Amino acid sequence: MSESSATASFADFKLNKQLLMAVAEAGFEQPTPVQEQTIPLLLAGHDVLGIAQTGTGKTAAFGLPLLMKVKYAQGTHPRALVLAPTRELAMQLETHLKRLATYTDLRIFAIYGGLGPKTQIETIAQGVDILIATPGRLLELYLQGDLILKELKTLVLDEADKMMDMGFMPQIRRVLEVIPRKRQNVLFSATMPDKVAKLSEEFLEFPVRVEVTPAATSAQTVSQSLYRVPNFLTKINLLDYLLLDWDTFHRVMIFCRTKEHAENITGFLTRKVVGEARAIHGNKGQNARINAMEAFRNGELRFLVATDVAARGIDVPQVSHVINFDVPLVYDDYVHRIGRTGRATHTGAAITFANDAELHHMEQIAKLIHQEIPELLLPPEVKVMPTTFEEQQGMAREIDERRRRQDPDFQGAFHEKKTPLQKDVDKRTGLPYVEGPNRSQKGNKKRPSPGKSQSPAAKAAAKLRGSRRK
Repeated sequence: MSESSATASFADFKLNKQLLMAVAEAGFEQPTPVQEQTIPLLLAGHDVLGIAQTGTGKTAAFGLPLLMKVKYAQGTHPRALVLAPTRELAMQLETHLKRLATYTDLRIFAIYGGLGPKTQIETIAQGVDILIATPGRLLELYLQGDLILKELKTLVLDEADKMMDMGFMPQIRRVLEVIPRKRQNVLFSATMPDKVAKLSEEFLEFPVRVEVTPAATSAQTVSQSLYRVPNFLTKINLLDYLLLDWDTFHRVMIFCRTKEHAENITGFLTRKVVGEARAIHGNKGQNARINAMEAFRNGELRFLVATDVAARGIDVPQVSHVINFDVPLVYDDYVHRIGRTGRATHTGAAITFANDAELHHMEQIAKLIHQEIPELLLPPEVKVMPTTFEEQQGMAREIDERRRRQDPDFQGAFHEKKTPLQKDVDKRTGLPYVEGPNRSQKGNKKRPSPGKSQSPAAKAAAKLRGSRRK
């Protein structure tokens, strides 16, 4: 009998009574596969390298052993550190760990950018047991002397692949230099690119690898489909058509590539479709993003439009659909986008709109997740709009750039054209060059100087020779 089939409940992990009460109160009945494999290893003190998709219960997988190890409030400085790539994920982790620590006196706190550090510094000074942080804010407070890390016993890196994508490798190495070497390490990632593998080799000591599903595969509880849509306006029409089915599309996350698209889609939904919509992206203030996510989580919003800044860190139960209005250019982000639905034991659906330039990316994504994404025909009720010249140029330019990366000799329609130098054409007007009466005649003297200018000494010598001849 396998370990996963032998473990039937959280009581088999020998957790204390306070944690078991919180687990039951949170509605967790049976451990997920990643929890079954990870919790015993962490409780035994092993370093763990976990590969698990979002929605598989990995927060509790490392959170419960972490709470069990820290046990109770003690001292002032943090004894455990959880690093997260985004402030949204940091806030989500704080909420989850506090829920699991309901019946303990543990002090759990998250620090992240986007807010002034004064309140965070004051809270840290009062004492923290488990600190959740983004790398930038962590180093900022540490270098100011407002954070002491010498008592850390456990380090958790969550969403390590996203940290690599966001360029946090130098900050992570700096953190590893300043924290105690003797500690337990945990790394979780949905994918395992070379950068993450290299990072794991640097700081994990003889880790046990936990791989519930192959790296970069989508959740099995999510059905996927693809529509071939020629342009932005037709995508809007298709979105309008799909969302009219209120019963089916009752809680929807819409992901797009740019902030402009997010604002345009939100404005359209607010005007045309019943149900309030809000957007979250990098230009939104921290309070606006928090309020939008809370409203969506509480069921006050039907639609949440987001760029990939929110593809991770949002745990909203029973999201019915994820719509990829634009195809992500970072293929791993597709896995994390669709992971917002079909979480835990629920089912969900992911629908992607792709124009001609984006179809290539969908082919690569299908190879990445080892799964064919079925293509559906555009419904006849959806009006196909003409593609604007600017959008057509943008798609052609994207295709050209992609082909040029594959073949450096490829010219395409947007290569740099070199025109021969035309000496007889005025660059300012493009007309034949004509010398006008007001043009400078400098350098065009009729009787230029016959020789080089002489120094005073040379002139005096020449004058002396002339006087002798006389």
